[in-house]
Amino acid sequence: MIEERPSGPLVAKAIPRLTGANGAMEAQPVMALCRCGASRNKPFCDGTHSEIGFTSDPSPDRTPDKVRVYEGENINIHYNRLLCSHAAECGARLKPVFDSSRKPWIEPDNATPKEIKDVIRACPSGALSFSEPGGTVQQLVDGEPGITIEPNGPYRVTEIPLASGVHAEGASPDKYVLCRCGASKNKPFCDGSHADIGWSD
Repeated sequence: MIEERPSGPLVAKAIPRLTGANGAMEAQPVMALCRCGASRNKPFCDGTHSEIGFTSDPSPDRTPDKVRVYEGENINIHYNRLLCSHAAECGARLKPVFDSSRKPWIEPDNATPKEIKDVIRACPSGALSFSEPGGTVQQLVDGEPGITIEPNGPYRVTEIPLASGVHAEGASPDKYVLCRCGASKNKPFCDGSHADIGWSD
């Protein structure tokens, strides 16, 4: 379970796996994880959020919570930009379908449904999901339950519930990416701001 402390850390309880840049880390029964980006003891909170006036309040320019559907002959791709951490797994793995330099940037008919499902499974944020014509929307999850700390980046969470719920249209409760740098306008979710501001551990 991960709890969001208002304008404070993420409190992780009974996490089975915590993975950092150098591999597995010892997961304590209760851990306060920094999300202001300024702790001197990253990834753990050291109270710096109080000193710098960090706020977890929603940003006025928060990305709209809306799912866009890209329809194909055999598969439809669903995308919610609010959840996207811009990890670019989709473009790196299947650029004929996912190409941000093109409009529309998603073309479902440029690959097989299996290839597309593999990419959706690899998407860490849950921003991507799919449906087959006439079917229901489905999410695909990859990885063991736990938290992976991306070097100079966010927390990738798999199959660990967020206490407040993952409140976004089409979101998966089983995978999401949480901001660690403190600069995301879509808190608690990562929006890729760590790369834009050159944030580092």
